[in-house]
Order: sequence, then C-alpha cells, then structure tokens
Amino acid sequence: MLITRASEYALLSLIVLAQAEKPLDADTLSRELDISKSFLAKILQSMARNGILNSFKGANGGFALARDMHEITIHQITCAAEGKHPAVFDCSQSQTDCPSNKAATCRIWPIVNRLQMKIDIFLDQLTLADLIETPIPK
Repeated sequence: MLITRASEYALLSLIVLAQAEKPLDADTLSRELDISKSFLAKILQSMARNGILNSFKGANGGFALARDMHEITIHQITCAAEGKHPAVFDCSQSQTDCPSNKAATCRIWPIVNRLQMKIDIFLDQLTLADLIETPIPK
C-alpha cells in the first residue's frame, strides 16, 4: 500500500513542476505524463491544500512548487497524495489503537511497527530534490 498510483502520479507531476519555468495546469501535466486529468487534478489540489503546491487561477494559471524542492519530503508528498499516512501494513501504529484489540499478544505488530518507523524516517529524509538529482541507472 505504501506507494499507490496517487503517490506515483504526485511524484511524477512534482518532478515536472520542479523543472518547469512557469506554473503548469492539470491539462498540460496530464498530457505530458499520460495520466487521467480528473485523477491528477484531485492529487494536485490535495498537494495545494497541504502546502506543497501553489495554485494559480486565470489564463496563465496552474500549479507551481510552494517551497524549494530540497524542503519537500517524499513523506509529505505521499501523505498529501494518499490523504493519510502511508502504511506498509494495515496495522495500527499504536498498540492502543489496534482494531482487533489483540496488540498485546500480536507477534506481527512489533516487527511491522519497526519496519514502518524505518520507512517513515527514510521518507522524511528523502526530498523531491533527491529524486531529481539522482542519476537514472542505465
């Protein structure tokens, strides 16, 4: 569940926007990335609501990064795109919030929780700039 199409499309669109010289609209981005315009528009609006993008209205409107690409973490992007904390497992982050009320005796939760914490730390340290600046392997 960690990286769904919504997160993938958010990341792809942010890479394009970070390299653009001016704001781009959802129509332009959807054509360039070959993504459904309506689905992408929802993702872009969510990222604007979460302070990742600025949204501009009018003839020259569109979307642009709200902050420097070095300050936008992959964790922030995935949370905005998904509308919730990205989880590797449908398990609560807290034993007290366990939906089955069996956290105290669950053998899976401690391992999954440690994995989730490591992933959260990694995604908080990785920025949009890292995605753009990392060479593509050939």
